[in-house]
Amino acid sequence: MQIRISWPAGNITATLDDTPTTLALGKALPLASAARTWGEEVYFDTGITVSRETDARQVVEPGTVAFWTDGDALALPYGPTPISRGDECRLASPCNVLGRLDGDAAVLATVRDGDPVRVELIHE
Repeated sequence: MQIRISWPAGNITATLDDTPTTLALGKALPLASAARTWGEEVYFDTGITVSRETDARQVVEPGTVAFWTDGDALALPYGPTPISRGDECRLASPCNVLGRLDGDAAVLATVRDGDPVRVELIHE
């Protein structure tokens, strides 16, 4: 599944794996939310609630598309967060890994706290 994430200063696409959380997200799209930033991570509420999957991880690669089950939010890390050790992307708690951003995740640096965010399915 491919999605597009848009905000006032730009957009990026992501390719998501076939996971229970991805399927739940797909049913909720399109969605609009307000961006929050936490260090070099953008996250926003999705309005969906899912369980933590068995392979949930707290430390992920930049550009990972993660679902923060504690906050019902998509989490998009592109660099260190306030709790990172060194250059790692350490999320607030273990998150379900959905897939990867396509292209350079550093474009997320243009997202400002409170920006409107839209997530939609890309139909091929």
